[in-house]
Amino acid sequence: MHLRVLPGKPYPLGATWDGLGVNFSLFSEHATKVELCLIDSRDPAREHASVVLHERTAHVWHSYLPGIRPGQLYGYRVHGPYDPDRGFRFNPAKLLIDPYAKAIAGKVNWEAPVFGYRLNDESGDLSRDDADSAWGVPKGVVIDPSFDWENDRPPRVPWHRTVIYEVHVKGFTFRHQDIPDAERGTYAGLASAPMIEYLRKLGVTAVELLPVHDALDDKVLVEKGLRNYWGYNTTNFFSPDARYSSSGDRGLQVAEFKQMVKTLHRAGIEVILDVVYNHTAEGSELGPTLSFRGIDNTTYYRLVEDQPRYYVNYTGTGNSLNARHPQVLKLIMDSLRYWVLEMHVDGFRFDLASSLARELHEVDRLGSFFDIIHQDPVLSQVKLIAEPWDVGDGGYQVGNFPILWAEWNDKYRNAVRRFWRGDDDPMAELGYRLTGSSDLYKDDGRKPYASINYVTSHDGFTLHDLVSYNEKHNEANGEDNRDGSSDDLSYNHGVEGPTQDPQILELRERQKRNFITTLLVSQGVPMILGGDERGRTQQGNNNPYAQDNEISWFDWSDDDRARALFEFTSRAVDLRSRHPGLRRRNFFRGRAIRGSDIRDIVWLMPNGEEMPDDAWEAHWVRSIGVFLDGSAIGELDDAGDPVEDDDLLILMNAHVEAVQFRIPNLREGATWEVILDTRSATPPQGVFVQAGSCLGVMDRSMVVLRLPRP
Repeated sequence: MHLRVLPGKPYPLGATWDGLGVNFSLFSEHATKVELCLIDSRDPAREHASVVLHERTAHVWHSYLPGIRPGQLYGYRVHGPYDPDRGFRFNPAKLLIDPYAKAIAGKVNWEAPVFGYRLNDESGDLSRDDADSAWGVPKGVVIDPSFDWENDRPPRVPWHRTVIYEVHVKGFTFRHQDIPDAERGTYAGLASAPMIEYLRKLGVTAVELLPVHDALDDKVLVEKGLRNYWGYNTTNFFSPDARYSSSGDRGLQVAEFKQMVKTLHRAGIEVILDVVYNHTAEGSELGPTLSFRGIDNTTYYRLVEDQPRYYVNYTGTGNSLNARHPQVLKLIMDSLRYWVLEMHVDGFRFDLASSLARELHEVDRLGSFFDIIHQDPVLSQVKLIAEPWDVGDGGYQVGNFPILWAEWNDKYRNAVRRFWRGDDDPMAELGYRLTGSSDLYKDDGRKPYASINYVTSHDGFTLHDLVSYNEKHNEANGEDNRDGSSDDLSYNHGVEGPTQDPQILELRERQKRNFITTLLVSQGVPMILGGDERGRTQQGNNNPYAQDNEISWFDWSDDDRARALFEFTSRAVDLRSRHPGLRRRNFFRGRAIRGSDIRDIVWLMPNGEEMPDDAWEAHWVRSIGVFLDGSAIGELDDAGDPVEDDDLLILMNAHVEAVQFRIPNLREGATWEVILDTRSATPPQGVFVQAGSCLGVMDRSMVVLRLPRP
């Protein structure tokens, strides 16, 4: 095959089609030679042309090839020393994925020689393997980036109005009977009419998608007949994973992803991506050579300082990306901006975000990564969510991320779980969590919406399993039930797993309603785990990362309990939407305002009296009332007018017996309306309570009442 090769340009990195040809560009500081390999699109195992990139600018190797078109498959062979003791792992026998590829074709074939060293050599990874891996590794795809966005506009839902729905692209739609077979489990399926209708009826404002970057199915999982279902094992930070594409893997997956985003935006729903920039799928020194390791190992990875053969492992996955290196920071920032500017996503949730902040071994709150994000004109304007921990020393950083960042708040999760289980915890902890966690976020200038509140997430039990199992049941993962968190607390009151006992079943349903209601009346940003609103079960598995099957997929069968819980959840979301007092932009003051005796929040005992100071640290409080004064929100709306709401009263009873709450007589002769009661999935009809009288709140249940403004 005869090719014209022109010098081209060093930037942008990757493969860029301009209508006449393609500019190829690859960064490698320590390589001695770089070859671009063009792969036969009809036979991805066959390499039909190879071009040496002679041009080199600031460690970037580049050339322009006229006549190359979208759909072209390609990879790189990078030459240099193979010297693991010095951190170098160059091996031109291994075809490598372009870190800036916008689409990936194929998956790793573990029968291929994808390891850079000889597997059976007694010297381990010190011995270079010279077998060609090209036939068994994924290839980059040159794409046509054009797409008709039709004046797409991001919904830009304010943080305080946001309700997040965490969901897996495939698991959400794979078994839905109203979606065409070819679209189930895909980006197109998620954007289908039935799913859009479902999300809108539920009332969520954003979907947070488990990783959609191209990811690797680990060898150990494949050998067990499993897959890396969650996708926290990234091979490429620019490519939407084609396993979720109904359009194949030759570049059209990019347009399908864009169409999904556009469709969700039209429905007013934002798209947040769960992203994994802390490590890659290449693992430890014993992992495969697929991309970064063979392109420039010492640039892309954190290596042990005095033993660069080995990798720093803050993530528990074998390696940590070297976010201290300017090129790696550039890679991350280029990727993030690409997903915002080209793919139109609305924000990111950063997996194990503490690892990105590490300058040395300390977690630096003002690390380079956060400084760059803060000043970036694009990324500083989107939603940024941190998982504020990693597995290294000092990695737990809840409450310590900078301005602009929201955080997964596991302190909220733990406090709410313990309260509804009836633990002997001081009420002060719950008080902070219900009101936006001012102890974590107020002093650094952040708002209540810095707290992403959740009771369950993908990582742990579903809500149904939380109230149904005493122990985790991860046997299907093939690790003898040793994997997964052991701190998931049980709430099923002594009965393990499925049961036909009507009293136990009703108690479980009530506890689900308690968790959902608590989540949606708390200050901060609620995150619902996808399927919790239908009682989705994982059969007690609290770590189904490898379960690409019925354990993880949604069951869309028409079930009375699922339907009732969905309707209840939808009403609770709507309640939050209609009452600005439940989603304030600022923290409560808890004191008199505007020269009056009006306070924005009052904590009450069941006898109707204000909660005494000593009760906050007591271990006997199981029932509490929260009064929210709708006239004391202290905020202005978009028109500049004061925000007001009805007065609200939230009564929570975690006792195993019913409790009589005296309704406070804060306005003489006032009549309160019960607008939500978790004792039943059906909405209360015409239940009114006179101020000063008593209302019985069932054991392990809660009630929300409203008092309209005069």
